[in-house]
Amino acid sequence: MRYAGFASLYDYLMSEAPYDQWVEYVRKNVPNQQLDGLTLLDVGCGTGELMLELLKQNVEVTGLDLSADMLTVARTKAGEQGFNPLLIEADMTELAPLAVYDLVTVFCDSLNYLATEDEVKLAFEGFAKQLSPGGLLLFDVHSQHKINHEFIGHTFADADEDVSYIWTSFAGEYPDSVEHELTFFSIKDSGEYERFDEVHAQRTFSINQYKQWLLEAGFRVESVTADFSPNPPSEKSERIFFKAIKL
Repeated sequence: MRYAGFASLYDYLMSEAPYDQWVEYVRKNVPNQQLDGLTLLDVGCGTGELMLELLKQNVEVTGLDLSADMLTVARTKAGEQGFNPLLIEADMTELAPLAVYDLVTVFCDSLNYLATEDEVKLAFEGFAKQLSPGGLLLFDVHSQHKINHEFIGHTFADADEDVSYIWTSFAGEYPDSVEHELTFFSIKDSGEYERFDEVHAQRTFSINQYKQWLLEAGFRVESVTADFSPNPPSEKSERIFFKAIKL
């Protein structure tokens, strides 16, 4: 999925996303809760909204995304605020060593766009290549409950003067997977509406499976929590957070 027309509408769709809570999660999990001067690789950075929040905290952020369109939006937004971060177009399953970072983050369920076990394993191996021993990997994924009970079989819709959308979710090809069919109508300068159609596939795995793959990739799992809280996941948790340390 390379997000074509979707890139221009992504910030609208994510207007209520809790970016401040992701920043706080990072802060609480780095040594001494100090962000200033950290080097960070933000995988799946999208249009750069979280990256910008981290740059404002004096974090040295490199943004990485599969979509050139998303990165174009991110570069424009960063420049408007006086930042010029390194942005890399790359597949997270094909990462060669880029630099040595203190921290790799993969937030906003970006990892759920990987469809197979092998792809997740390759991603974890690639993340390990970016970190020196003791470096941190922080990421979140949709829970199995979220995929199977909060997405599949549900339709979401919204309409305002500029953008309207219909979002329907169906069971995907694999266990614990979902396909999101999205139709957007965005107003043009002429006053006419332009239609965009996208299909997004996501998949998740059990907590124990993620733990095993992290161990195989050379990490120690430090904590698993849920929904931006310090609490362990429950049966109805929706977003699972992992903190892993490169050995």
